[in-house]
Amino acid sequence: MYVLLVASAFNSLTQRVHAELRDHGHRVAVELALPGARLADAVRGHRPDLVIAPMLRTAIPEEVWSAHTCLIVHPGPVGDRGPSSLDRAIQDGEPRWGVTVLQANAEMDAGDVWACAPCPVPPVGKSDLYRGEIADAALEAVLLAVERFASGRYTPRPQTGGRARPLLRQEERRIDWERDATEDVLRTLRAADSQPGVRDDLLGGEWYLHGGHREEHLRGRPGELLATRAGAVCRATADGAVWIPELRARRGPGGAPAPKLPATLALADRLPPLPGLPVPRHAGPHRPTWSDIGYHEEGHAGFLSFSFPGGAMSTEHCRRLLDAYRSARNRPTTVLVLGGGRDFFSNGIHLGVIEAAADPAEESWANINAMNDLVEAVLTTTDRLVVSALGGNAAAGGAMLALAADEVWCRSGVVLNPHYRLMGLHGSEYWTYTLPRRVGPVLADRLTTEALPLSATAAHGLGLVDRTVPCAPGDFAHETERLAVRLAALPATASRIAGKKAARERDEAVRPLAAHREAELALMRRTFFDPDAPYHALRRAFVRKERPAATPPHLSGSAGRARGVTGLAAPDAAPGPDCC
Repeated sequence: MYVLLVASAFNSLTQRVHAELRDHGHRVAVELALPGARLADAVRGHRPDLVIAPMLRTAIPEEVWSAHTCLIVHPGPVGDRGPSSLDRAIQDGEPRWGVTVLQANAEMDAGDVWACAPCPVPPVGKSDLYRGEIADAALEAVLLAVERFASGRYTPRPQTGGRARPLLRQEERRIDWERDATEDVLRTLRAADSQPGVRDDLLGGEWYLHGGHREEHLRGRPGELLATRAGAVCRATADGAVWIPELRARRGPGGAPAPKLPATLALADRLPPLPGLPVPRHAGPHRPTWSDIGYHEEGHAGFLSFSFPGGAMSTEHCRRLLDAYRSARNRPTTVLVLGGGRDFFSNGIHLGVIEAAADPAEESWANINAMNDLVEAVLTTTDRLVVSALGGNAAAGGAMLALAADEVWCRSGVVLNPHYRLMGLHGSEYWTYTLPRRVGPVLADRLTTEALPLSATAAHGLGLVDRTVPCAPGDFAHETERLAVRLAALPATASRIAGKKAARERDEAVRPLAAHREAELALMRRTFFDPDAPYHALRRAFVRKERPAATPPHLSGSAGRARGVTGLAAPDAAPGPDCC
């Protein structure tokens, strides 16, 4: 079938629906529902068999849903209605939730039901939940609904009852630091992650708080800042404390939206002298205190985990992770696993930190060099096998970081975007070596120019990924550990390691890694330090979550309608504004 996706943004769920529908043989295009655009005219031009809205903040016009079957993906169980469904589920402490695929009609979220799927609600942030359990349930329901529609024999069932709940506003999200227990504070923070954040007063300023993690040991006067670690601040609650990784300054009258930044960077000179606590690296997978980098061992396998908000890696993130990688490389292990967490693996350089820098060009240059140093360390590791374990999505330089390893393992729900061009960049991270090495130069060129999302299944079929792991998001770390310990014990692993050094030397003789880096960085530097380069406006628009004037041609199919809109899954790195 020809399926048209209508969405407010090409966010993570829309990307995954796009990629997996193509994996199932459907032709797929996208139209963004943008202010001032005539959605009805756009849909009429496509003449789709079916319209699906994976993430839509506005109602589909009657002239569209009366002419086409339009399926809405609602992140709530049957009967739930309203724009803050997931926020309220988390803030209310619901243990289970679900996704409903319903037919658009005159009443928001009240149409006939084509499919639904339940899911658990683990204690994680909203955006993590949305990309994990909610996305898994959504794809289960969407694929079933599409199958039912294609059969021509299924009659959707009407909803009975239900409740419509209003937008969850900041007044209901307010934290009372004097009275609220840690668990209540965490639920409030998680329900607002990553958007809209929790508005709060701190050190004489108004901020939106983003993210929240429990601290087991530190205590202090409620509301007081107690310590810093890895860019986060620890703040006392009524009965404990929480770590807050990121802050966003409240927008002033007539001012531009501020980016989310590591909390200590955002507070800058406002921050009083506080103890800076080190990141505890040698700890088990269930660490008693929060940190964004951790390391533990099982048998002859080492596990270097990292989790940076939004998958963005600043210069400081890259340098700290490189230090941790070097330490892990000194351990007596046979297999070293990078990642393994449940959310984003990496999305490359930190555009928010770059945008907030006094000199964005210089910070861009420092950040890409720090990323390259990390990737180079992985590429030149020849005394053990390195595995990239992607429990969540990866894009741009983060996808290329994953490809530096000997093996790439992906959870089955992962979406990859191995390209840079939508940010106006050539890219670096040694991609001109690692990507053709895996898929050949022709496919490497296609993946980096088409700029469409790629499912884990499609990536495996193309050779980008060595193993897909079909499991729930919360089970990925355990499955990765089991597989890595088994890999370390295989007799063939020793011979593979023995051959790594010779293989690296052969590749180096053909073209040194330094030559790849030099050529890539020459193009990147030219872009960074050219004030008229599109990168600067694109970066600013991304950070400020500005909506495009029109649907990009590579999504709508207008750039390639003659070749069937989109063919076999190929790759975009734009987690949508607000949701994820």
